[in-house]
Amino acid sequence: MADIAFDAQKIAFAPISFQAALALRDLGILEFLNNTPADDKTIAKKLKLSLYAVQTLLEVGLGLDLVTLQNGVYNISKTGWFILCDPMTRVNMDFVNDVCYQGMYTLKDSLIKGKPTGLKVFGKWKTVYEGLSKLPKKNRTSWFAFDHFYSDIAFPAILPLVFELKPHTIFDIGGNTGKWAKKCLDHDPQVQVGIVDLPGQLAVAKKNLKKYKNRVSFHSVNLLDGKSVIPGGADAYLMSQFLDCFSKDEIVSILKKVKKAADKNARIYILEPLWDRQEYAASTFCLNHTSLYFTNIANGNSKMYSLGEMEECIKKAGLKTEKVFDGVGRFAYTLIRCTK
Repeated sequence: MADIAFDAQKIAFAPISFQAALALRDLGILEFLNNTPADDKTIAKKLKLSLYAVQTLLEVGLGLDLVTLQNGVYNISKTGWFILCDPMTRVNMDFVNDVCYQGMYTLKDSLIKGKPTGLKVFGKWKTVYEGLSKLPKKNRTSWFAFDHFYSDIAFPAILPLVFELKPHTIFDIGGNTGKWAKKCLDHDPQVQVGIVDLPGQLAVAKKNLKKYKNRVSFHSVNLLDGKSVIPGGADAYLMSQFLDCFSKDEIVSILKKVKKAADKNARIYILEPLWDRQEYAASTFCLNHTSLYFTNIANGNSKMYSLGEMEECIKKAGLKTEKVFDGVGRFAYTLIRCTK
């Protein structure tokens, strides 16, 4: 019972714990201890912080298992090392702090209204995607770092799967800043790539892919506009971590547009980190929490989906699942290959 009560208190104080861990990282205390164990007075003097600040944070750090204490000397723990040095943990913490934290105060409103009420801390947009290019630099940097960290790791693993059928033209739907397009263009010097996205993202992609000239095309399409059309003529259509940005009804609508654009021999690829196909509990934990970012900040109605939910949308759109590739890349992505 004591352990259960302690777990409940961890949740009760979780927002404070998060900020304390961030302060231990950003004020240099964890880095200092990673280099050398020390007492609180030495840490305060070397980092030019008040003894009060150092003592208060270190005492919380003990409860969070970020530091250890023996004979008045503090040292960094294994968990503390992860907070300091692990790239994934750093990206996740920066994303939570810079993108999600302030807005999450209105999470209940988002759940009731089906709208991203937390987004108002940044601007008056219906979705975060409309305002990405206008976010303050720090917040925008953390958003893209989070997005690219996971997509960049998946790209090398899916390249051979997408190029297995030797496509001549690939359309990257929701291509963002063009990172997947660049991977394709470098992988096969003959392939043509088209990027479909909103104007703000395309402007960045054009700069990033300038050297590829006529091998890449850009198509401004608002996929939530009922009248919008996806260009045809591609051998492969890829949606990488894209459909989780939409509700189930919107996903079905988008897939129907892709179906209409694709010819009978084209392949449609959906890459997603599906929460029920993860090898590790920590991955599922992170994905399910990311769903609430979509609820409160991104759009108010999407989430990280399960395989069953995604296959249901595929079926409703009139597409067929040809093959499912599980465990793709370091973070166990699932690549679903579909046909008309």
